[in-house]
Amino acid sequence: MDVVEAGAIGAAAIAAGTINAVVGSGTLITFPTLLAFGYPPVLANVSNSIGLVPGTLSAAYGYRRELRGQLRRVLRFGAGSLLGGVLGALLLLKLPSGAFDAVVPVLILAGCVLVLFQPRLNAWLKKRESVGDGDGGLPLWLGVFGTGVYGGYFGAAQGVILMGMFGTFLKDDLQRLNAVKNVLASIVNGVAAVVFIAVTHVDWAAAAVIAVGSTVGGLAGARVGRKLPPTALRGLIVAVGITAATVLALT
Repeated sequence: MDVVEAGAIGAAAIAAGTINAVVGSGTLITFPTLLAFGYPPVLANVSNSIGLVPGTLSAAYGYRRELRGQLRRVLRFGAGSLLGGVLGALLLLKLPSGAFDAVVPVLILAGCVLVLFQPRLNAWLKKRESVGDGDGGLPLWLGVFGTGVYGGYFGAAQGVILMGMFGTFLKDDLQRLNAVKNVLASIVNGVAAVVFIAVTHVDWAAAAVIAVGSTVGGLAGARVGRKLPPTALRGLIVAVGITAATVLALT
C-alpha cells in the first residue's frame, strides 16, 4: 500500500465513520474505495467490516448519554444483532464468491435508495403519533435479527433499516433510538469481524487504515454530526454508491 492509496482509504474511512454515526451508510464510501484500488470484492468487504468496528464503537460511545436507561432494550436487541451478524458473516464465507459478486451491485443500489429516502423516513417518524410503549414484540426482534444477517453479509445502510423499524414499533426520542442503532451496528460489525479473523484472509493494512480513520470520523460524527450538511453527505454516498454498482455490474 503506497502513500496515495493509504491517504485515499483513510479519508474515505473518516467520512465513513462520520456518516455511520449520523446516517449509517459508511460502507458505501469505504467499500467502493477499496474496489477502486483493485481489492477483490469479498476481501474488500471482509477488511472493510473489520476496519469499521472501532468507528462504530466510537460512535456508540459518543452517544453514551442518550443510552442511559436503555440497558434492557440494548440487551434484548443486541442478542438479535449478535445472532444475525454471525449468520450473515458465515453466509458471506460459505456462499460462492460469484454469488457475492452478483448480489453486491443490487445491495449497493438498495442502500443508496434507503439513504436517498431517509429524509422522508425521518419526517414520517417525527410526525407519527403514539405507536405504543412496548418493546415491539417478536416482529421487531426478528426485524433486528434480519438486519443483523444483512449487516454481517454486507451492511450498507443497516442503520437506516434499523431506524425505520424502531420508529415504526417504538415510541421514543429519535436521538435515543439512534444511540441504540449505533450499539447494534457495533455488535453486528464486531461479531462479523471475529468470524472473519478466525476463518478467512484479511488485508490488515487496509483494515488498520480504515480503523484509524473510522474512529476519528465516528467521534466527530457523534459530536458534530447534526451540524453537518446532510444533503451533501447523502449526495456523496449516493453518487459513490451508484458509480460503484455500475462499475461492478459491467465487470
